[in-house]
Amino acid sequence: MPTPAPRDLSDLPFRHRLESFSADLAREEDYEWLHIDGATFDDIDAGMSRFTESALSSVTFNGGRLRRARLDTVWMHSIRTVGTDLAESTWLDTECLSGLLAGTQLHGAQMRRTVFHHCKFDSVNLRATKLREVAFVDCLLRDVDFAGATLTDVSFPGTSLDKVDFTKATLSRVDLRDATALGITSGAEALNGAIVSTPQLLDLAPALARHIGITVKDR
Repeated sequence: MPTPAPRDLSDLPFRHRLESFSADLAREEDYEWLHIDGATFDDIDAGMSRFTESALSSVTFNGGRLRRARLDTVWMHSIRTVGTDLAESTWLDTECLSGLLAGTQLHGAQMRRTVFHHCKFDSVNLRATKLREVAFVDCLLRDVDFAGATLTDVSFPGTSLDKVDFTKATLSRVDLRDATALGITSGAEALNGAIVSTPQLLDLAPALARHIGITVKDR
């Protein structure tokens, strides 16, 4: 699966329709062709809102609720979500560049044709998510929980996985070969359906051996 190249704001096909937006975000609203630049939202409630063909630049969400929000063809650059509730949200044809997601709740989210470039995920809950055609490019995933998630056609080129949990996850055509580190603390047995390189397989061997009950002792 080819790695999509990051785009600038000027590359967006809908850039001429974008209008500057500086108001508060609200629940169950439809937002189309908006550009939010340099805003900080503290503890907002914009759950079940829908964002279509929109751009967010240097936007910070401190806490707040965006549960069940829908992002359809949204471009984001330098986004920060700190302790934000994005559970059960839907992401489609969305791109996030140089973002920070810390303590973010994304459990039950659905993502399709979505790419993260140079993003940092720190203590992010991705339990029971459904990811299809998603790429994590040159990212850092630390203390990320994929337990019970379904990943299909997902790749991690240039990405470091540190203390990641795949317990009871379901993987299909998940390409880990170009990941720079595979720090999987739990759920190595769920990697059935993943593609790894020979050196990565050797790194995973101790965890896989423990799972099937093999004791390795050198005389």
